[in-house]
This record gives sequence, structure tokens and C-alpha cells, in this order.
Amino acid sequence: MATFVLALSPGPDNIFVLIQSISNGKKHGLAVVAGLMTGCLVHTTLLAFGVSALIKNNPAIFNFIKIFGAAYLVYLAIMVYRGGDVISIEGETKNVKSYLRLYRQGFIMNVLNPKVTIFFLAFFPGFLFSDSLSTIIQFYTLGFLFIMVSSIVFGGIAILSGKISTFLSANKRTGFVLKWGQVIVFIGIAIYLLIG
Repeated sequence: MATFVLALSPGPDNIFVLIQSISNGKKHGLAVVAGLMTGCLVHTTLLAFGVSALIKNNPAIFNFIKIFGAAYLVYLAIMVYRGGDVISIEGETKNVKSYLRLYRQGFIMNVLNPKVTIFFLAFFPGFLFSDSLSTIIQFYTLGFLFIMVSSIVFGGIAILSGKISTFLSANKRTGFVLKWGQVIVFIGIAIYLLIG
């Protein structure tokens, strides 16, 4: 549910998917989605092997990561709260790119964004679910779940881009609702990390 709300909330990734889909067609938007989700797999791998090693060697570091993660999520909630609640999907003219180029652009956008790495570091450790299962397997399970849910949401945005664009233009309060939904999710996950 947390991943679903976060994927649905307006951000640079899903707005970019929406713009490409509106400008160039649904398949071009899906190419961007594929690139973004492949990038998430890279972040999952870095997290799984890096954080797993830290947890294995020092449980105190894991507790620090949880506290850092909660603080970062509260920071994100504050940034969302202070930001506007208007969703802008303009600013890109029709400029058709190949599927491969859009895939590559989505992948690079995601992999080179340090905020994604920090978000995964803040988000995933609090959702580890087994004392006996390897943390690497658990991180990959969470990563694939995140990718699956995000792919469904982002893919839906690409496929329904025309209707979504019309809906956003007609309903001015959508940005307000999504903004507060995102704030609530960030704060809720932060609290879960601290008490879990």
C-alpha cells in the first residue's frame, strides 16, 4: 500500500512517463517505465549487498539506518508539505524518440538519482520480515514487490495517459489530495520504522 501511494503521488518520474505518453504515445511511455524499473533493480542490488553486510557485522548500524530512514522520511514529508499542490504536465513539445532511447533515458534518470538510493535505504530496512531468511533475499523480495507495484501504477499512467491528463486538468483538487496522501504515507512509514 505504501509503494502504491508513493508511486501514484506526483513526482518527476511519473510526470515524465505521463508527458512522454501524451506526446509520443503509450508505448513510448511504457519504454520509460521499463527503464525506470530496471534502475530500481540496480538500487535494490546495491542496497541488498551493502546494507546486508552492515547488518551482518553490526546490529547497531542497522538501528542507526532505521533512525536515519525515519528522519529522512519526515524530511521528505516536510518537503512535500512545503511544495505546491498543482500538478503540471506541460513543458514538453512533441519530439518522438526511439523506444531504446527512452528506455535508456528512464534507466539513467533512475540510476543516477541519489535520492532513489537514499529512499530505498530509508524505506526497505524497516520492512524486513524474517529472522531466519537471508537479508539479501528479503531485500530482493521487497525490491521486486516495489518494482511490481510501481510498474503497475506507472504502466497504468502510460496506458491511460489521455484520460489522466483530462482528469488532472478538470479536477484542481487532485494535486491537494495526492500531496496530503504522500505526506501521510511518509510520516506513517517513519513512525512504523521507529516502533517496528
